[in-house]
Amino acid sequence: MVLQRIVKPKTQQGKRFLEKREPKLTENDKQTMFIKGGNTSVTVSQVLTELYMLKKHNSVSYKRKNILRPFEDETPLEFFAKKTDASLFLFGSHNKKRPNNLVLGRFFDFHILDMIELGLEKFVSMADFHGGKCSEGTKPCLMFAGETFEQDVEYRRLKNLFIDFFRGPVVTQVRLAGLEHVILITAAAGGKILLRNYRVLLKKSGSRTPRVELEEIGPSLDLVIRRTKLASDDLYKRALKQPKTIKPKKKKNVSHDAFGSKLGNIHMQKQNLDKLQTRKMKGLKTQKRKSSAGTTEGQSSAKKSKEVDSQ
Repeated sequence: MVLQRIVKPKTQQGKRFLEKREPKLTENDKQTMFIKGGNTSVTVSQVLTELYMLKKHNSVSYKRKNILRPFEDETPLEFFAKKTDASLFLFGSHNKKRPNNLVLGRFFDFHILDMIELGLEKFVSMADFHGGKCSEGTKPCLMFAGETFEQDVEYRRLKNLFIDFFRGPVVTQVRLAGLEHVILITAAAGGKILLRNYRVLLKKSGSRTPRVELEEIGPSLDLVIRRTKLASDDLYKRALKQPKTIKPKKKKNVSHDAFGSKLGNIHMQKQNLDKLQTRKMKGLKTQKRKSSAGTTEGQSSAKKSKEVDSQ
């Protein structure tokens, strides 16, 4: 039996640090590590730098070289993850057997969950694209093209990994002018994966709705899958499990149609239609008719009865 040592904080700063690491109903934004291998090329270093710029607010970049082999020994990566409280990582290396190599992965409970090795076949830097760039920290719009992302298991898991990597902070509303960065990931023929970055331009169209154009801003990457290490179905299902308290309670007799309209079922008791109160209309009321002499029929009959009494 292994006893786990309970660490008690001695300062308020240490207490806040441990409270930040504790499990929460709504977790913090995921932190990403960018790690250089023992031997890296100029291309791999530039890729790590430019992808770090896209995720600068929730990421940590290790400048020194680290001699790691993620597929052979996962312990150093798990140590870095626990040290920085990171959930994702991107590791870059370069050697004769696997040139321009990128390893994209994520953790669950500070242990490796998924890991996919990607080979970089073509890279175009941001500096090679002329024009404006997106604002720093902009939440991107992710788009995926290709049936392979839905049919193949590895590509389906890679799609989910890309969403985790690029999604950024969770927001409830996005204004139209703030949607200026689009990341398009395409599963092309020959097993290639094309990653492109675009800036959204809203131009005048003569109407209230603007005309939308896309301008490529880089970086541009052509990738290919080399090796994968995916979690088992049971572990993956456990990683996706959410506490019941944060799930919205289902309301009875309430549903929504395809357009988002709220529909409800109302259960009523049997009604007695004989006592049903109908709408009172003016045309159904008895009205006093005016005679041609200007007096009503009711007034003329009353005068006649008075004359008879006097006689």
